[in-house]
Amino acid sequence: MEYGKIISVTGLGGLYELVGSKKDGAIVRSLEDKSTKFVASRVHNFSHLESIEVYTVRDNVNLVDVLTAMENSTEPLPSDKDGSAVKAYFQKVYPDMDFERVYASDMKKMVKWFSVLKANNVEIKLSQQEEEGESEESAEGVEVTEPDTQVAGVEKTEGQ
Repeated sequence: MEYGKIISVTGLGGLYELVGSKKDGAIVRSLEDKSTKFVASRVHNFSHLESIEVYTVRDNVNLVDVLTAMENSTEPLPSDKDGSAVKAYFQKVYPDMDFERVYASDMKKMVKWFSVLKANNVEIKLSQQEEEGESEESAEGVEVTEPDTQVAGVEKTEGQ
């Protein structure tokens, strides 16, 4: 399962895999109970985990950076029910987090999401990193005579 296909849906708890999209909504599969359902975009908003950023004392960071720090930490994961334990956990694991702007409920959600992602063996990394790595590998030692439209589109997006 790819991290880039994981979304959060407003009004529904947990994380979902984006199975398909339609003009008026999306077909999603719950990572917790594996149920598949249609979710109307008129009622719910969708947030890709890749697009979520977390406030820090410096620049905002992508959620992937926080989840990676959690993955690399030797600290035991706290219960997502205890707000003070969750805050103490993040003060050790990701001390740059801006604890005045990141609410306890958001930190609890990150702990819960991390548990769900690990239970489903989701590799926590941005899909853009994969594409950049693949294009660099394919460009080594190969003379390209025609521009690759996908790579050109990525470069144009990054330059904006």
